[in-house]
Amino acid sequence: MTGDLLIRSVRPWPSGRDAPEVDVLCLAGVVSSFGVGLAAPDGVPEVDGEGGVLLPSFTDAHAHLDSTRLGLPFRAHSAGAGLAELVDNDRRNWRSAEQDVATRATFTLGRTIAGGATSVRSHAQVDVDSGLERLEGVLAAREAHAGRASVQVVAFPQCGILRDKGTAELLEAALLAGADLVGGLDPAGYDRDPVRHLDVVFGLADKHRRGVDVHLHDTGSLGAFQVELICERTAALGMRGEVTISHCFALSTVDEDRRRQLVDLLAENDIAVTTVAPGVREPLPLRELRREGVRLGLGQDGMRDYWSPYGNGDMLDRTWQLAYRNGFRDDTMIEMCVDVATRGGASVLGETGRGITEGSRADLVVVPGDSVTAAVMDRAPRTLVVHEGRVVAADGELL
Repeated sequence: MTGDLLIRSVRPWPSGRDAPEVDVLCLAGVVSSFGVGLAAPDGVPEVDGEGGVLLPSFTDAHAHLDSTRLGLPFRAHSAGAGLAELVDNDRRNWRSAEQDVATRATFTLGRTIAGGATSVRSHAQVDVDSGLERLEGVLAAREAHAGRASVQVVAFPQCGILRDKGTAELLEAALLAGADLVGGLDPAGYDRDPVRHLDVVFGLADKHRRGVDVHLHDTGSLGAFQVELICERTAALGMRGEVTISHCFALSTVDEDRRRQLVDLLAENDIAVTTVAPGVREPLPLRELRREGVRLGLGQDGMRDYWSPYGNGDMLDRTWQLAYRNGFRDDTMIEMCVDVATRGGASVLGETGRGITEGSRADLVVVPGDSVTAAVMDRAPRTLVVHEGRVVAADGELL
């Protein structure tokens, strides 16, 4: 039956280096039982995990599939300094790509799935230059991989809402065309009017009953002020659990007392946070956020696009980057990063039931390695990737 699978010879996480290998039976897309030498029910396919570590599948909680150039020739980085120049550089160049948005997005999403991610949230730029073209490309990629991954799409006003007049109307059109969430970008630092910017974002979310995911690069007191505004809107509209702040650099650029206040506000309003483990910012306070119950996910951001030459579609690689940027060495902290990249991201996307226990959703990945830390350090091709009890990739390649 669909969603039925017997995985032989894996070591479910958490497990030590000397943990015995077991078999895992999945029925109707759910983990049913664990055991040694399990008998396969009639008609249930069997696959070999080859003694690898069994993890919940990864979640890319913050991607930009519409801008990717993964798989295409490298181009010299041509943007100047600052956020506005990065935005403008993308706008100048995206139409000159060798392939259309749908083709590029479909390829990159496929590489992400082959790397073990079966849940993805991708932003898709909506502006008066591109209209809904970039959104439509990401929606096409989602459809192309519909049986391999769950994909949420954010209508993202990367060029601003107030600075790019007409974008507010396009955001609404994007929601009607299939976008799952409405996005925002630095309401104060970029659009220069946080109240009006958030009026549009939360007004559309309230009208169409959609979630919100706001890019917030602004640092220090300015960023903190906008976190407070987003929390106020969330509370006023009863949107607990439906709002995400991406990047949220304010958390690592204010003093300890202010940071503690912000973390408490995020927890009180159940606002999620995503990070991409950037190389140019102080890391977010991961342990504090998790300790206070703030949902926290990891994403890849752009991948070899007009913003940056970095990114390869591999969430295990980004997990390594998260651990490295935080200076983690011991197994417990590295496994925390794995949890952020798997179950943490799934919680940001509102997906429940992720884990390696009976009754968990059978979205799983088998990674070669004698421990979780070894798997993160080596980042070998994934032995198996399973979505809803079906093998969708093996040995680093899509099926």
